[in-house]
Amino acid sequence: MLLSLVRRSRCLISSIGTFSTSSTVKMSETISLDQAKKLAARAAVEEWIIEGETKIVGIGSGSTIVYAVERLAERVWKDGELSDLICVPTSFQARSLILDHNLNLGDLDRYPILDVAIDGADEVDSRMVCIKGGGGCLMQEKIVAACAKRFVVVADYTKKSLRLGEQWCKGVPIEVAPIAHVPIKLKIEAMFGGEAHLRMAKAKAGPIVTDNGNFLLDWKFVAKREYDWDEVNHAIKMIPGVMETGLFVGMAHKCYFGMADGNVKAQVNSK
Repeated sequence: MLLSLVRRSRCLISSIGTFSTSSTVKMSETISLDQAKKLAARAAVEEWIIEGETKIVGIGSGSTIVYAVERLAERVWKDGELSDLICVPTSFQARSLILDHNLNLGDLDRYPILDVAIDGADEVDSRMVCIKGGGGCLMQEKIVAACAKRFVVVADYTKKSLRLGEQWCKGVPIEVAPIAHVPIKLKIEAMFGGEAHLRMAKAKAGPIVTDNGNFLLDWKFVAKREYDWDEVNHAIKMIPGVMETGLFVGMAHKCYFGMADGNVKAQVNSK
């Protein structure tokens, strides 16, 4: 069974709040990760995208966001709502999703203040510190999230951890200027331990290049070591040549996790 495999390899933890859904299954059954993502995405859209109130929304990147955009499109074209909603993308993929679903495309030049931004995460810990950037869009994702009055995260249950590194094993993505990737790698390793590796492309020779023309380092920090992630984030950002980190500290207002049993659990930032 899927759940037993997950339990052996990962630690599922409790969170704050549970949403009942029409897709709830028996406790002895499990749903697919795609179904879990869909439940989380739709729950966030229903709570935060309000007819007559929500005017501008940031659209994140990744597989879970596909379901959020699908639900937005249903509400626009099937339910006849949200006709004036403006969607601001965080990546080329997000822009394509918005256009493919015939939603209104915006940008930060014209809409620098967003009502809400909805995005996925690679991992979320008990303090709602997020690791993002597995898909390489971390800098634009963080800019859009920072422009929103509320930043909301949607994910499946495998992204939920007590501490960072329990679920996500690929490290913290860091977007860097190409000229500086070696000095930055050495500096991070000297400051915080672990290993930082240049992310290489799979379908082309050489490193991955972000939408902004930069390289990505994946810093695999020391497992089970206690880090002050706010301090780490600020220290890394001060290294010349670092454009942005994939550490989203104190940014998420609410996180929705689609669970294996068909429920959606929510975690809220009390600050």
